Amino acid sequence: MDNNLQINQNAEQTYHSIRQSIVSAQHRLSAAVNSTMVITYWEIGEQICKACGENDRAEYGKKLLQYLSEQLTAEFGKGFSVQGLRNMRQFYCTFPNRSTLWSDLSWSHYRLLMRVPDEQARTFYMEECVKSAWSVRQLERQINTMYYQRILASQDKEAVSKEIQTTEPKPEYEKIIKDPYVMEFLQIQSDIHVYEGELEQALLASFLWK
Repeated sequence: MDNNLQINQNAEQTYHSIRQSIVSAQHRLSAAVNSTMVITYWEIGEQICKACGENDRAEYGKKLLQYLSEQLTAEFGKGFSVQGLRNMRQFYCTFPNRSTLWSDLSWSHYRLLMRVPDEQARTFYMEECVKSAWSVRQLERQINTMYYQRILASQDKEAVSKEIQTTEPKPEYEKIIKDPYVMEFLQIQSDIHVYEGELEQALLASFLWK
């Protein structure tokens, strides 16, 4: 009886140890993919901005974006629509200094941050997002509920800052394969015969064996 109990305890400990290794690897993989995406899209935005000039909606800018979209989509698949390229240009224009980008934040984070028109509020959200490790959903909620304005006006700032953990708790880890931007960037085609778990295992395996 005691022997069986010890085996069960060892099995449970081994399971949790292995599970932690997998979760840690998924964190590292997510960070590597997202960091690469952010830098790549910033560089694309810089090149488009320099090519289009001030106005990407002028006649030359429209034609250039249409041409680039057709060429890039044909070669690299989804993710390079005209609107997608405009988002990358806006990304560069919003954050022209590459050194100010945070590697902790994903492209999905930055797409939300670009919607914040006030520069001080945007910087605040960036810093808080990194410091508190907000998920994309948490950041979206904070922006939509005007967290910046509320924290400035509140006398109980600690209570306001903790509110997000009850209204939108952060998941233990985020499944990177569920992010459509990651799938587009990695050129993973949606297929009803390919399941999320299989894709995630393939990405994880390639990361672990590098």
